[in-house]
Amino acid sequence: METPLFYGDLVTTKRIIYTPSVFAKTNLIHLQEIGELTAQKPHQSKRANLASYLFFIVVRGTGVLEYDGVHYDLQGGDCVFVDCRKPYYHETSQDLWTLKWVHFYGPNLHGIYQKYTERGGRPCFHPTDLGGYERLLAMLYKIASSSSYIKDMQIYEKLAGFLTLIMEESWNPELNQRAANKKLDLQNIKEFLDQHYQEKISLDELSSLFFINKFYLTRIFKEQFGISVNNYLTQVRITHAKQLLRFSDLSIERVGTMCGLGDANYFSRVFKKVEGMTPGDYRRHW
Repeated sequence: METPLFYGDLVTTKRIIYTPSVFAKTNLIHLQEIGELTAQKPHQSKRANLASYLFFIVVRGTGVLEYDGVHYDLQGGDCVFVDCRKPYYHETSQDLWTLKWVHFYGPNLHGIYQKYTERGGRPCFHPTDLGGYERLLAMLYKIASSSSYIKDMQIYEKLAGFLTLIMEESWNPELNQRAANKKLDLQNIKEFLDQHYQEKISLDELSSLFFINKFYLTRIFKEQFGISVNNYLTQVRITHAKQLLRFSDLSIERVGTMCGLGDANYFSRVFKKVEGMTPGDYRRHW
């Protein structure tokens, strides 16, 4: 439901309070509320234990955010992305702010937010392209106020694109810098894994071959590529295994050996852990 422009003592606001379908609430990332406000006087908004994720842009003005026990100073161009199940409050300063915001939720959002923080994403960040976020919020508002019979799916599409943009642009800059310092070395290691996945490869061997401490390698590889060395190697091996299972008549044991995954039993265990089915089932399904 779209609320007309509301003039209050504390804020001037325009918002849509959205009720998704049961299907959307159960299966999709879905919209809860979206809008824009301009503060009329200093005030504070405080919440906790809310099943929602909040993103907002400080369009102009300044204020503060207190989230998960940490204080953040905010100014125009800053963005905030928080898990509302944790206690938080935000407050405008005397330099009264204008905010654009969206509340949304979904059955898999906890895992997505966890991955966001693991990759260095912060509750507050200053993006290089604020316009990209503003355009997505504008499209979400337009869809939510429309009469389209597929708007839950359209909203889901835009929210997924929105989360992709956040993953791309809001990494911790210190982590980015450290990863950039080792970019050439790590790209060489990644290419080595791509080419030698059939062989038995250990962290000790990689450490010796590329003259890098294995613990440092483990940490920096994950910072740069978002996945551990061992998990990346397994991913490469399973991808090649799926190609052979689909497009060759090789035995399952032979496929496992050719992809560096050992005997048939070990290959089957690893494959099922990644794909949720055995190599034989995968071959029959595809």
